[in-house]
Amino acid sequence: MSKLTIVANIKAKADQIELVKTELLKLIDITRAEEGCIHYDLHQDNQNPAHFVFYENWQSEALLQVHLANQHLTDFRQATEGCIEEFTLNKMTQIG
Repeated sequence: MSKLTIVANIKAKADQIELVKTELLKLIDITRAEEGCIHYDLHQDNQNPAHFVFYENWQSEALLQVHLANQHLTDFRQATEGCIEEFTLNKMTQIG
């Protein structure tokens, strides 16, 4: 299987933007060091600071699943409980 691309959209509640941003930033270095991580880049919308996007590339679905089960993501979910308005994760394959 070819590499797997993930686009994760995270929308923080208006009064929780800085907390969510701080917690998202904590994920970057630890995730980039994980086996199978090719890219793990965080973006913040220029017009809507509550909207964050992770653009990720993984070597395989299996290694992505290992990432999703890691303690640092559990810690993130606990730290941001009740602070996120919307979260979507899209698994994509590059076609061109």
